[in-house]
Amino acid sequence: MKLSIIHEDNKLLVLNKTPGLIVEKNPFESPTVETLVEEYLHNPKKKAYVGVIHRLDRVTSGVLIFAKKKSTLKLWNEYFREKLIKKTYIGLTDKALPKEKGTLKNWLIKDQKNKISISVPFKKKDAKLCSLEYELVEEKNNTFKYEIKPITGKFHQIRVQFSEAGAPLRGDIKYGGSKHKERKIALHASRLICDKEEVNFTAPELINPYFVL
Repeated sequence: MKLSIIHEDNKLLVLNKTPGLIVEKNPFESPTVETLVEEYLHNPKKKAYVGVIHRLDRVTSGVLIFAKKKSTLKLWNEYFREKLIKKTYIGLTDKALPKEKGTLKNWLIKDQKNKISISVPFKKKDAKLCSLEYELVEEKNNTFKYEIKPITGKFHQIRVQFSEAGAPLRGDIKYGGSKHKERKIALHASRLICDKEEVNFTAPELINPYFVL
């Protein structure tokens, strides 16, 4: 399986992740994005360093960054902790949200056992207040295309928030979506910006089969 490389230098390897692959190495599954990166960076004279800076769900495509140095991993982890990273996603739905542009806010709880996120109507133990901004950018053939900017970054946040708002992402049967393609949904991480580093990485959405309309 070939990697789709957006950018590479002596510190970073930036990919356009294919949907269907998990990011981190797993003894029960192969390949993963991490193992593919290790193979790509393989050097018989010196073991390549591969640092997982952040993650995307298996079913999601788009911008994914790996560090080539431990110092780079540490620095970018700090950028994420300090919320210096801005992400933009593109999502497709079969139903429209009530408003063309707005903010969604939900109290979410991660269900570790079932590996899902659950929305609850009010603050309770383990619930986190999650929010995102969205805007309808295209409507065509009963397909609604949204630009999504998470304000927080919690487990399955976009997926469950769109579902709770009445417009589950296409293919996301775990949260009520339709037109299922195995291990893929219509959610794509299209852009990642870090003002601290003055970088703006963008990923073509056509790597995800749902966006070939």
